[in-house]
Amino acid sequence: MSITEPQIKSLELKIDQLIEMCKRLQTENKALRSYQTNLTSERSELAHKNELAKHRIESMITRLKTMEERV
Repeated sequence: MSITEPQIKSLELKIDQLIEMCKRLQTENKALRSYQTNLTSERSELAHKNELAKHRIESMITRLKTMEERV
């Protein structure tokens, strides 16, 4: 059983399509990894800001309680 010319052309086309799909998936994967890195960084920054705000509020509450005790 030998492979015919149309079969070879069909296989070549399918291989070319697979190569293109792999390239698109690699590009998409790279973009998604970059996006994930940015989101992780943003999340870390927001957590830090949240912690700073928490400490400020706790400090204000402490000062208010101290002022209240003096009155």
